[in-house]
Amino acid sequence: MTITMPSPGQASSQEPSQREKPWLKSYDPHVPASLKPYPRKTLLDVAGETARERPHHPAFLFKGATVSYARFMQESDAFAAALIDMGVNPGDRVALLIPNAPQFFIAEFGAWKAGAMVTPLNPLYTERELKHALNHTGARVAVALTPFYGKVKALQPETSVERVIATNIKEYLPGMLRMLFTLFKEKKEGHRIDLEPGDVWMQEMIRAHMNARPDVAVGPDDPALLMFTGGTTGLPKAAINTHQGLLMTAMQIKAWFGELLVDWEDIILALMPMFHIYGQAGIAATGFVGHHPLALVPNPRDMDDVLATIRKVRPAFLPGVPTLFITMMNHPEVRAGKADLSCLKLSIAGAAPLLYETKQRFEELTGGRLIEAYALTESTCTGGMTPVLGRYKPSAVGLPFPDVECRIVDVERGERTLSLGEMGEILIHAPQIMAGYWRQPEETAQTIREIDGKRWLCTGDIGYLDEDGYLHIVDRKKDVIKPGGFQVWPREVEEVIASHPAVAEVGVVGVPDEYQGEAVKAFVVLQPGQALTAEELRAWCKGQLVAYKVPRYVEFCSDLPKSTVGKVLRRELREE
Repeated sequence: MTITMPSPGQASSQEPSQREKPWLKSYDPHVPASLKPYPRKTLLDVAGETARERPHHPAFLFKGATVSYARFMQESDAFAAALIDMGVNPGDRVALLIPNAPQFFIAEFGAWKAGAMVTPLNPLYTERELKHALNHTGARVAVALTPFYGKVKALQPETSVERVIATNIKEYLPGMLRMLFTLFKEKKEGHRIDLEPGDVWMQEMIRAHMNARPDVAVGPDDPALLMFTGGTTGLPKAAINTHQGLLMTAMQIKAWFGELLVDWEDIILALMPMFHIYGQAGIAATGFVGHHPLALVPNPRDMDDVLATIRKVRPAFLPGVPTLFITMMNHPEVRAGKADLSCLKLSIAGAAPLLYETKQRFEELTGGRLIEAYALTESTCTGGMTPVLGRYKPSAVGLPFPDVECRIVDVERGERTLSLGEMGEILIHAPQIMAGYWRQPEETAQTIREIDGKRWLCTGDIGYLDEDGYLHIVDRKKDVIKPGGFQVWPREVEEVIASHPAVAEVGVVGVPDEYQGEAVKAFVVLQPGQALTAEELRAWCKGQLVAYKVPRYVEFCSDLPKSTVGKVLRRELREE
């Protein structure tokens, strides 16, 4: 698909002047002020056109194997037809518990082609978290990698899931690696399973429908994803991201990069998980729009595999989080100068604060650029980014993208727009902000406001715009914690800790951490006469929370700061 981009600086005559959008003057010369009108298409259209233009072009690179666009489209068509035969209807929800592997995208595109919404879930969720996600979305079908099949089956009677589809990681491995995996790893690592009656293998579904083509109309405004994000009630909410919203974000990012990344040629290292909007819109969608092969890494924490993949495929673009770059630089192979990272022309640190020292060290190591990004699940991964070529300000998260507007309003009432340099709540307007939260109209109304005829996303972040249009974030109104780029909501952790019989009170906050960028810390008051160690408390949490939500730091204290109505004052805990 060839998408025509406006000329740099081109904007509609009806758009506000540059004085009202101070960030425009700081854009790199190649970045246009607007990309309107956006094509009325979806990523299904984009990938389909790529397959017709260059059917043998690599869609995915995986452990030495290549999946072409022709195969990608054929197998996702087949899976869609199989889902329809299974009884999946337009608007149904299909949950995916698959790491970054070809099966994820074949299942996702197949579900989309059947008219379904996709709910990508963290395979490492505890049973408590997974049960909430499945019941909240009402998913009828779950597609799981074999090690997670048992977890889904254990919960199935308590959820809306009617059918479970299993897939084995070895199905897309090259021949020799597949044989070695079968002999030495499949059983040992929990990949060898027996399906229960009524369940089916994904590959059997695809083979049985290989020549089928689904005939379901999927429009740009249709919901594509239910992506889980934080919730003030202590449980995550699901943001509704549309098909065209994903395309819009990808086009904005493509325009931001300009010709630094070469369409059809440069490879993207896709290691951020697809259950995160960063992976979905910031990486995968951008790859599809630019026809970039995606080199898939199932486990970004396996730095040996990450470096081996870089050595093998020589990617030009590495999107990650600050902890990834720190871990990579501290790897023995990198420290010894044995890893050649010079292929990395561009890297992005998102989802957590980037230290200037990390940026400088990584750029010296690669010779490329490491820039920073700011985005939210609710904005479909749009927000802003530091210029690729222009000025970098260590304290800023970047400039708003083309067609993205930012305004700062007073925190108390959110009615008064503040001047440059004044600190308040950050609001974002963009054509691709979420349609709303799934089945939570009150939460949606609190988060999306109409101002001057436009839909504005209330981010809950506190910051300001400087005279050059750079956005600075100084605090979070909503208290969300972002260890390593993941989102953790204090109340969810507090509820788990408070359920321990030795705990009287608890307050959870985010604190600066050299490795994670931000880490979870729990302040705990014990019941009289009770004893509890930090390790015992962490063990309690590990049974009910995914690892990144478990407090990295625990401090026992005699009391907690509270408001006049008895609410724990997290701001004072952070300051302490």
